[in-house]
Amino acid sequence: MLDQIDPLRDEALAAIAGVADAEALEQARIKYLGSKGAVKGMMAWIKDVPKDQKRDFGQAANAAQKAVQDAFEAKKSALAEGASAPGQTAKGPLLDITEPATAPVLGRRHIISQTIDELIEVFARMGFDHHEGPEVEDDRHNFIALNIPETHPARDPLDNFYLSDPFGPSPTLLRSQTSTVQIRVMEQTPEPPIRIISTGRVYRPDEHDATHYSMFHQVEGLYVDKKVSMVDLKTTLYQFARAMFGQDAEIDLVPSYFPFTEPSAELYVKMDLGKGPEWMEIGGCGMVDPAVFEHVGYDPEAWTGFAFGLGIERLAMRKHAIKDIRWLFENDVRFLRRF
Repeated sequence: MLDQIDPLRDEALAAIAGVADAEALEQARIKYLGSKGAVKGMMAWIKDVPKDQKRDFGQAANAAQKAVQDAFEAKKSALAEGASAPGQTAKGPLLDITEPATAPVLGRRHIISQTIDELIEVFARMGFDHHEGPEVEDDRHNFIALNIPETHPARDPLDNFYLSDPFGPSPTLLRSQTSTVQIRVMEQTPEPPIRIISTGRVYRPDEHDATHYSMFHQVEGLYVDKKVSMVDLKTTLYQFARAMFGQDAEIDLVPSYFPFTEPSAELYVKMDLGKGPEWMEIGGCGMVDPAVFEHVGYDPEAWTGFAFGLGIERLAMRKHAIKDIRWLFENDVRFLRRF
């Protein structure tokens, strides 16, 4: 067996030295160094080598394979530098067909998806689980359980995308808020504590302009436990603002009204986006109204909680100085490449 190594090595070296182009070199590589090549296959002979010669055989076979491999690489470099046979026009680097294929990265995460991922990460660090829910909702989850009475303007057919008779016994609609997910999670959780956020698309028939769109995204937060207070809410929103907009971000809660929270407030964040510090309203928040707890079977005397809802497009626009919400949905690659 040892006597066969040197002749095979010399044969392979002579074959590689005699090639004149990349195609012939590749054929030589396959014949001697391929997965079924003669030189590479020498190690399979070791099973028939006497035990006292196995070590010497292995060393000699490895040395022969290295010599052939080095000769192949040297020849490959020589051809790549233009050392081709007379009459050939193909020059330049050889294409190594054994290398994994690569392609340019054309796609990228949309700025809305990037913002949602960042929100999930920020609130996860504060212990909030992420939930999603259906975009087609019923009257109970979108209005009744959220303490929105039948006479409330928010139920107006002109302000919602109803999919069935809005005055029928069980109307359905495209959800107008992700607060519906909070109701579903509480219904599925016999007893708090609950600490969740929900993200997703919501629908309202707004006129399209620089700041309004008929479909947009929201992130809603809910924390229910014993002795939850406005201090907990403000602390959570303060930590969120600093994580999202920088350590210099400030927040302010301005009294407001929402049917499902009491007391309620609008959240303003003070940030500098290159034009000096300014206050911007980015959502609503408040303590969960006891009537909401009653709708899901929680004792409002035993449990308290807070909720907040923020517009994701508004957050993205404020953070990245995007002036028109319509740019987010036009799929103009010149805009998308910025992110």
